[in-house]
Amino acid sequence: MMNTTQKPKGRLRNAVKKAGKKLLRGTVLDYLSKSSLVPNDPVIGNEHFPWAKAFADNYAAIRRELEAQLANRAALPNFQEISPDQYRISPDSLWKTFVLMGFGVRSELNCGLCPETARALDLVPNLETAFFSILAPGKHIPLHRGVTKGMVRAHLGLRVPKDAEHCYMDCGDERIVWQEGDLVFFDDTYPHAVCNDTDEERAVLLFDFERPMTRGGRLVSRLMMWALRHTAYCRDAQRNQREWEERYRDFIAHQPAHANPA
Repeated sequence: MMNTTQKPKGRLRNAVKKAGKKLLRGTVLDYLSKSSLVPNDPVIGNEHFPWAKAFADNYAAIRRELEAQLANRAALPNFQEISPDQYRISPDSLWKTFVLMGFGVRSELNCGLCPETARALDLVPNLETAFFSILAPGKHIPLHRGVTKGMVRAHLGLRVPKDAEHCYMDCGDERIVWQEGDLVFFDDTYPHAVCNDTDEERAVLLFDFERPMTRGGRLVSRLMMWALRHTAYCRDAQRNQREWEERYRDFIAHQPAHANPA
């Protein structure tokens, strides 16, 4: 029998999301844009983030930790299994994730499995979210956009197909073609889409952190993030991540000792 309470709840949640996005992309986005201490361009130069070099220096170690988890690829969650709201842009099993931090909450299990990656992320001021983002061959992510100008997003290229020109992200009027070991910063409030038109996997370390802003901008952004962390969007993702970690902990406990040296 259908649970008749679910549809009204779903409609209310969608209505709240739409109203919130409209507000964030209007008045608040404009204010945060004016408060930014770095360019508001789709792609932001690495020179604005002096700690970025540490990721290039530690690329090999981070890549090794990614590879260790890719050995357990079948046990990794699809993105929408952690964050159900992403089902709209990724309803299939071609986008896998391995979350190290979500909405400011650190995954002690996953960071313990990837200690060098965790140490590099510790250098990022006001880190909000971090995960390995793994796209299967042929995966397309349609045009979408983030909701807050208060964050900057970064990708560290870890696994890039040899035919790199056919694996890219369009962000605003810029095309990003990843390179292994290179870090790229961008503003995900610009419409962006991803295309992996190759027969190889693409993997990056994706992380979001607080945009350098004036004091007023930081205050508004932090209030927004505080509110977001109290929504179903955030609570559902955190609950799903905890449940997946319990399954993954059990999974790796039954693997041969040499398979997970961490």
